[in-house]
Amino acid sequence: MAAPVFALQGVSYQYKAGVPALDAVSLNVEAGQRLALLGANGSGKSTLLMILAGLLAPSGGEIAAFGEPLSAERLRDERFARVFRRRVGIVFQSSDAQLFSPNVRDEIAFGPLHLELPEAEVLRRVEDTLNLLGLHELAERAPYNLSGGEKKKVALASVLAINPDVLLFDEPTNGLDPRTQRWLIELLGRLHEAGKTIVLATHHLDLLGELADSALILGEDHRVAVCGPLGEVLANRDLLLRVNLIHEHAHLHGGALHSHEHAHQGEHEHEHE
Repeated sequence: MAAPVFALQGVSYQYKAGVPALDAVSLNVEAGQRLALLGANGSGKSTLLMILAGLLAPSGGEIAAFGEPLSAERLRDERFARVFRRRVGIVFQSSDAQLFSPNVRDEIAFGPLHLELPEAEVLRRVEDTLNLLGLHELAERAPYNLSGGEKKKVALASVLAINPDVLLFDEPTNGLDPRTQRWLIELLGRLHEAGKTIVLATHHLDLLGELADSALILGEDHRVAVCGPLGEVLANRDLLLRVNLIHEHAHLHGGALHSHEHAHQGEHEHEHE
């Protein structure tokens, strides 16, 4: 039996001021799984994603990736780090945090070049990715001059050019217009059909039926409240109320969870962790 893509045992994380972000999180992510990380703002979803991506080291507990221990020490091993970075890619909530090259073509080429792939392979991957995401018209444009939706596409392209086995997304649909949001949902569906493992963090529940098959909820105490099949998790209305994911007028409709705002309520804030 193949080892899980990720195996976490009692993983905790504290910021330098001693502020907890995660507390004793245990979780297995299997190959080909589509897992949603759910929770109210500040519950630790983004922190958990960063730990899975090898960008943060846990304050406590253990994590393994593809059956091997994942730690800051292991990632200082150039061979291990290269293999891990090839297999795991992350798309951040803010595309501006991910884009820094002078033009889109160079942005997409950065990852493959960093993996020291042959030049011909790098060029092939750039062209394939430009074609896949329909970015040829933007290839020579500077990323900072693009719209929010275009930046999101380029950030995703820079990850897909590495062809990772695992794709991590932090609030993937935030800030997208309806057309780009639909494009992204359909692309993620195709990537899943191609065998990719997908883990995404979100506090928006209405699109989950198209994005995930299972869900883990982090409570406001930064601990795992529940982990299981998506339908079962979303049907547990009392739990969703308790962890502050919905209010009392939320309901299931057509297999999706809908949460209608009261007239006096404002929009949900974006998550900052």
